[in-house]
Amino acid sequence: MRVISLCAGQGRDLLEVLAGHPRRDDVRARLVELDARNTAVAEATARAAGLEGVEVVTADASITDHYRDLTPADLVLVCGVFGNITDEDVERTVDACVQLCATGGTVVWTRHRGAPDLVPVICEWFEKRGFDRQWVSEPDAGFGVGVHRFHGEPQPLATGMRMFTFVEEAEKQGRNS
Repeated sequence: MRVISLCAGQGRDLLEVLAGHPRRDDVRARLVELDARNTAVAEATARAAGLEGVEVVTADASITDHYRDLTPADLVLVCGVFGNITDEDVERTVDACVQLCATGGTVVWTRHRGAPDLVPVICEWFEKRGFDRQWVSEPDAGFGVGVHRFHGEPQPLATGMRMFTFVEEAEKQGRNS
């Protein structure tokens, strides 16, 4: 099983679950995160848990090159990204998921449910691209999480492509108006 995590932080979305999973040794994962402090924690956590199939990379997670030999993946984690980029970059990243995700693979993504609530639109973007909605948190849940399974045919990974750029809060508000 192949797993990629964009903007993985300290790997908390994957490492704690994987450490106790019976198929942990069947997983080859790449966690990409720009902050070296976070990757140091993720690396230490993976090594302490004996997760030999986990690779932690300190790099710009928005560049497709970092996923080249692990796509299409069975699980794609895009957590903590969609609330920090423009709507256009959210859609571009959803577009890229047809290159990142294997047929039958799953994308787990997050986005706040505050105004403007882009979650319904993100769901539409995924569904227009061959993903089936598996689960989405309710608007009043206090958080936004979506799970989509890909039923399409993966596209070849376009190397050298930037999926997104993090923006400052003021810039996000101006573009999301």
